[in-house]
Amino acid sequence: MQIRELSIPDSYEITPKQLGDDRGVFLEWYRFDKLSEAVGHPLDLRQANTSVSKKGVVRGIHFADVPRGQAKYVTVTHGAVLDYVIDIRVGSPTFGQWDSVLLDTVDRRAIYIAEGLGHAFVSLTDDATVSYLVSDVYNAPAEHGINPLDEAVGLVFPAEVGDLLLSPKDTEAPGLHEAAAMGMLPEWSNVRKFYDSLNGMVG
Repeated sequence: MQIRELSIPDSYEITPKQLGDDRGVFLEWYRFDKLSEAVGHPLDLRQANTSVSKKGVVRGIHFADVPRGQAKYVTVTHGAVLDYVIDIRVGSPTFGQWDSVLLDTVDRRAIYIAEGLGHAFVSLTDDATVSYLVSDVYNAPAEHGINPLDEAVGLVFPAEVGDLLLSPKDTEAPGLHEAAAMGMLPEWSNVRKFYDSLNGMVG
């Protein structure tokens, strides 16, 4: 597989090698050792989630308190989504910026999003099925959101998806700068220390 760091530090695009024949296709969509080489530590897998979404559904921007936070390894097993990683770490050189990866059943890519980063996606097809491997179990008090339509973030959604469908929780979430003013967002320096602890570099 090929692993490429995105323009947002600590997020990666993973493109698997697909082996096809007259029976179909085989691929490794997750390799803990390959990911560990790129990230600096293995994914501490603690939960796996699946969501199924109609075309035009937007989920996110979601993130969790650090520590412990929730790293995510995300892929699509049916349909297609445009997946976004947003840098919400206050003090980061790329704070407020985002990058995206097309996740579909053609290239069968995955995206890795480290703790402290924001995550969102828009479904490009009906019944888009997204599977997540995550580094912590769901912890409601530690889970937060930013409005994915916030102009300060400026996510660009493909025109072909048509009308967007969001949950009330996501539309009622604060904007990026409002969340920063409320002290909701992770601090770059604290997140870096947490990454270093995962990488065994504390001392």
